[in-house]
Amino acid sequence: MVEASPKVVVVVPTYNERENLPVLAGLLAGLGLPGLHLLVVDDNSPDGTGDVADKLALESPGTVGVLHRTEKDGLGRAYVAGMTRALEEGADVVIQMDADLSHPASVIPLMLETLLAGDTAVVLGSRYVPGGSTAEEWPWHRKALSAWANLYVNTILGLGVRDATAGFKAWRAETLRAIDLPSVHSNGYSFQVELNHRVVQRGLTIREVPIRFEERVKGASKMSLAVQVESALAPWKLLRGGRGRS
Repeated sequence: MVEASPKVVVVVPTYNERENLPVLAGLLAGLGLPGLHLLVVDDNSPDGTGDVADKLALESPGTVGVLHRTEKDGLGRAYVAGMTRALEEGADVVIQMDADLSHPASVIPLMLETLLAGDTAVVLGSRYVPGGSTAEEWPWHRKALSAWANLYVNTILGLGVRDATAGFKAWRAETLRAIDLPSVHSNGYSFQVELNHRVVQRGLTIREVPIRFEERVKGASKMSLAVQVESALAPWKLLRGGRGRS
């Protein structure tokens, strides 16, 4: 049973996010939530993001931590490393959040309230439930591709969620243990889909709360062709019972 003020760890993978990371750290601190911690997982960023993260940790001992990794081997691997560290350090709730400011920190209190109110296993910050939206800067073809990707995933896997590729999530610690997090090996959007698939396979409850997804202002997208191809193939692999089972 989670206590009234659970330990909440926000896991943020970074690669060349030195300008965005301090802004995000400030937004999280400004929420004033007791028990809220930030864990930065830096993949040896050449722009010095790791040094920025270390400075934040020195300025906020006990609430900001840094996990330095020696190579960049994908968003999924970074999340698994960070979420595993968070569980080892006693997190009751683990939040996945991007460093590029596309995920609104202001929605975290609602996500926590929704997660802890009942039998919810994970809460998704969703662009596609009533009240949610994507960035106005997105061209029509990008919006269409995103909507199609979610339809594609749900048609194959029947996840029953509107935003199957969402990367802004709040997890109960026991849910991450139940889905055998260390055995997940996918990356990119397929990582998000695989985690959702494992939750659904185990009969656990996913809920969604609306968010406005913003376009990054600084830095460059990390989405590569290899990640896009993996994401397209992942639902079929999961359907065949490959990585979706543990």
